[in-house]
Amino acid sequence: MRGPHDVGGLEGGPIDTAPHDLAFWEKQIDGVRAVIGAKGLVSSHENRRTIEQLGHDVYERLSYYERWTASLQRQMVDKGVLTQDEIDAKVAEVRKRLEESGELALLPEEEAKCR
Repeated sequence: MRGPHDVGGLEGGPIDTAPHDLAFWEKQIDGVRAVIGAKGLVSSHENRRTIEQLGHDVYERLSYYERWTASLQRQMVDKGVLTQDEIDAKVAEVRKRLEESGELALLPEEEAKCR
């Protein structure tokens, strides 16, 4: 059975090769992954395995760095570094702050993707 990452031989459509800037949060997750990797908390093999285990629907719906985020969250919980309750509380805190500041509002092109 093919995993969601195994697309060899399948029709993939056009590839956007235009350069693009990373969003600030994408740079942050890249940095977090580098730090926890350097500390020996996770390896690139564990990260890849966890991403591959997201399942087809989740894998297809998430962007590259969203997959990294989901993978790292799962690994930190599985290894007892963080609890799901701690993560949920921090997400709620950040979401509230962003809602209050108006920063959580979607750009028109982001809103169109959600439909």
